[in-house]
Amino acid sequence: MSSPVICFGQQPCGFYPKRFLVAKITKARQLQREIGGKIVFFYHDSDHDPRETRTTLRHRTTNVPAMLNFTFDNKIQRKFSPLYAKRVSEEWHAKTILQLPNYLDHSLINIFKAVQPTNVADFCLDMYTKMGLLDGIEVVRSGDPALRESACDIEDFYVDVRMEGETVRARRAGDVLKLHEGGNAFIDLPMQEFSKKQVSPARDTRLRWMQSVVHCTHYIAGAGEQEYLHKEEAPEIEFVMRDNVELSDEAFVELDKDLDKNNSQNLKGGVH
Repeated sequence: MSSPVICFGQQPCGFYPKRFLVAKITKARQLQREIGGKIVFFYHDSDHDPRETRTTLRHRTTNVPAMLNFTFDNKIQRKFSPLYAKRVSEEWHAKTILQLPNYLDHSLINIFKAVQPTNVADFCLDMYTKMGLLDGIEVVRSGDPALRESACDIEDFYVDVRMEGETVRARRAGDVLKLHEGGNAFIDLPMQEFSKKQVSPARDTRLRWMQSVVHCTHYIAGAGEQEYLHKEEAPEIEFVMRDNVELSDEAFVELDKDLDKNNSQNLKGGVH
């Protein structure tokens, strides 16, 4: 039998990661300790929703939560650009550094200072790495052109194209490309030639597309993923639920590289 491949997937989910992502990492490490093999993080950096990177921190004195997020150069980039193409400005970086002492100690702030303001996906990944969360974990990125080219063909997908000087992620719908403005509002772009290097999956085709490259034996799933994963398309995968955690949408602000030993303390079981 081949060695186990334990996978979990997630978009960039805050410049300090959300606690549910850390719960997936912890579960993957626990499973690896039991069965061996390697861990793969499917980093869905071609998603475009700016709400995914909202970062909730609690005030050190009042414990009142505050929601922070990246700022963007323009409306097109904010709404439609994939996360790997949303630029991070030096101005935002500098202003956020001034806010962080209200919420965090210097060890965590120093990591933020050390990360270069490039793009949202790179910034978040560098933060997670410098926090010690991804030690020994292989990262594959949905925005990687080489990965896209080697993935299987899918019928429902997005295409990264150019619009007014920005890269945008438009959904293929027949003979047009659509940008979702919210509600029932869409912007139609004319169809253009594209290659597999520009294609990323929609929600319902993501598992099959990912599996054609990762070939995992086990997949760590969150509660929300259970509602849309088409498990019948990948009968070879054993699906494992991550543990429930309190305040799952808030930021994980610890620097413990050995999360497994302190899981019960850092990520208490809860209803979220």
